Amino acid sequence: MSVIGFDFGNENCFIAVARAGGIETIANEYSQRVTPSYVGFGDKQRDLGVSAKNKQNTNIKSTIYGFKRYIGRKVSDPVMENEKSVLPYEIVESRDGEVGVCVKYRKQDKKFCSRQITAMLLTKLKQIAEADLHIKVVDCVISVPFFFNDAERRALLDSAKIAGLNCLKLMNETTAVALSYGFYKHDLSEEKPRIVAFVDLGHSALQVSVVAFTKERLKMLACESDVVGGRDFDRVLVEYFCDDFQARYKLDVRSNKRAMIRLYSECEKLKKQMSSIALELPINIECFMEDKDVSGKMKRDQFESLASGILQRIEDTIQRAIAKCRLEDDRILTLEDVESVEIVGGSSRVPAVKAIIRKIFGKEPSTTLNADEAVSRGCALQCAMLSPNFKVKNFSITDLQPYPIAVRVLPKLDPSEGSEYDIFPQYHQVPYSRIISVFRREPFIVEAFYRQEVPFEDKQIAKFHVKVEPRNPEASPEDKVKVKIRVNLNGVFTVVSATLFEKGDESPEPMEEVKDAPMNEGDSAAVNGASDAAPAPAEPEKKKAPSAKQTECKIESVTIDADLEGQGYVMKYLEEEKDMIVADRTEQERLDAKNAVEEYVYEMRDKLADALQDYASDSDKSELSQHLTSTEDWLYGDGEDLATSEYVKRLESLHALGQPIVERYREFQERPRALEEMGAALQKARKALDSFAAGEEQYAHIAKEDMDRLAQQLDTKQAFFDETIGKLNALPKHLPPPVMIHQIREATETFERVANQILSKPKPQPPPPSPPKEEAKEEPMEEAPKEDVPEEPMETA
Repeated sequence: MSVIGFDFGNENCFIAVARAGGIETIANEYSQRVTPSYVGFGDKQRDLGVSAKNKQNTNIKSTIYGFKRYIGRKVSDPVMENEKSVLPYEIVESRDGEVGVCVKYRKQDKKFCSRQITAMLLTKLKQIAEADLHIKVVDCVISVPFFFNDAERRALLDSAKIAGLNCLKLMNETTAVALSYGFYKHDLSEEKPRIVAFVDLGHSALQVSVVAFTKERLKMLACESDVVGGRDFDRVLVEYFCDDFQARYKLDVRSNKRAMIRLYSECEKLKKQMSSIALELPINIECFMEDKDVSGKMKRDQFESLASGILQRIEDTIQRAIAKCRLEDDRILTLEDVESVEIVGGSSRVPAVKAIIRKIFGKEPSTTLNADEAVSRGCALQCAMLSPNFKVKNFSITDLQPYPIAVRVLPKLDPSEGSEYDIFPQYHQVPYSRIISVFRREPFIVEAFYRQEVPFEDKQIAKFHVKVEPRNPEASPEDKVKVKIRVNLNGVFTVVSATLFEKGDESPEPMEEVKDAPMNEGDSAAVNGASDAAPAPAEPEKKKAPSAKQTECKIESVTIDADLEGQGYVMKYLEEEKDMIVADRTEQERLDAKNAVEEYVYEMRDKLADALQDYASDSDKSELSQHLTSTEDWLYGDGEDLATSEYVKRLESLHALGQPIVERYREFQERPRALEEMGAALQKARKALDSFAAGEEQYAHIAKEDMDRLAQQLDTKQAFFDETIGKLNALPKHLPPPVMIHQIREATETFERVANQILSKPKPQPPPPSPPKEEAKEEPMEEAPKEDVPEEPMETA
């Protein structure tokens, strides 16, 4: 099973994989770790990633980029008005009012919705991962900005399905960064949390988060965001130089889309240079417009002055995150509580941004994380944690809900009925479930929406039609439907289930209430049609003991239909994507076959005048050169756009003429080595025979018949060797050799096999030594026991 994390960015994408006990970033076919978020459409195939960005200047209207900003949005969204003004391609209305693009694909005008465009990029990322891992990639975790709403998250999940991916989780970019930071920290306390602030300034968005880390746990405390990023810094420079070139060169740059793209590219380079150099830097563009070369200058102080509004928005966002953050003990966060500030994102390298962070927090921002790859690495870690095939240490993650969510039950039974019920407040823990009780016996609608002002036009999330089919047709005011609602791992709101409970006279078996394990069980709230006030949340519903006359009976006859936009087209888009993948592969095979013919023509022409010159006769040279010239004319004429089989046939006809020459060259180059190997084998056998004839001990155990057979083989192969050398030395290079290299090597292998069988025979084992004879051992004689004789005293003279 693959464990892949995708960082889907507005400008660039990164792919990380968990393997070999760590997290690695995958490089694409251009050996680059970053893949641009570009999708290009051509007359024959699509260009995805690097190739699409490289062809942008020649394919402006059909190269799509920056589509992360409008996935899941409507064309009528006010945000799209600003986007249309800076995008060179055509924005159109797709199905259900969704944002789409109109491009020229395969010589036809085609419309694609934002889900399809995103799926195309994900398809490219999937292909890059499969080429690196050499396995099929299905399961993955995809990053998503914290501020994405429900519609944007659903659209991204649909894009993953269209690309053939199983998205295990949509992970907030803020949480992914925090996970990649805290997972490898071994000095965290079990009791006192470490508070770390993260500032992620990317190409199109700023996200500021405050996170509490304890041992094997992280909890998101607060997150604030703003749609400001590196592209806004680029736009400030572009607007300045547009006015400057208008005044000095009389060029209306804004009216020329190709010139604007070049200017954006040069301003981005200038911005990066100013991040490291404080001196005045030049910008020079040759043949910019109307065959005019333009130039300009910019200094860091001047740039920061032009971008003062952007810098102020960054400062305000950081201040909001601090002000809204409450610690686990319900204290308001103070700057003394923050132990460190980590910065990530490509645009965080701007010195003015670092100065703002330093001013607010009173400490130097830390750069321990990889600014570009932190999000993808966090997603890969999360994928490994969700995968059953990887053993990862326990690490708890508590994420946040970005916007407050409320629901209403329609239709109202009474005008005085309360219309809105708060379910999930801002910064509420996710994933999380709640159960609401609705006292209805007829079908009704649960409508979810965002409570406060949100940065998009439509506050509605979705409508869920609950179809109630009561078993007992007689109405009872105490009948109720328990509706389980949930914000899942992806941050998507959904109605999980609905169960009808009727009051009856019979005493059924007691039914256990469905629990949402292992996640936190949600609070229960009663939604009574006759009530005009919202119920108090956070009070779990108490189960009453069943009585003999009035008992609660659980009826499994409630169905839920979700009214979600774009869901009905996912399978259709999936089939279209498969067809486009096949078309891309077929066209790539055709181009590869055509390029192979073109490469062979130029390669053979050069070699025929150099390395292969002596190995072809004059007639062979003339015939092959003529065919090479005719093939070259054919490639740029009638053979410009043909099927793959035509190029294969053409290449085979050229091989029939050129391959014999190449073979003669290869034979001549490799022949000395083959002859040297055979001569060495013959010499080795001759030395063995001489040693045997001299009676040396090394070969004394080999039978004479075997050595005679070896001598016979040696004479035969020596004759073949001498004859071959004589023939080849007198042979001109342009003629086919009478003896091929494979024949020489076969003769060598045959002789070596016979020689090894004879010379490698093991010596016979010496007979085992006979056991030594046992010698008779003399037993010690026993001494007679001495009698106790009394000593007589000696007489002294």
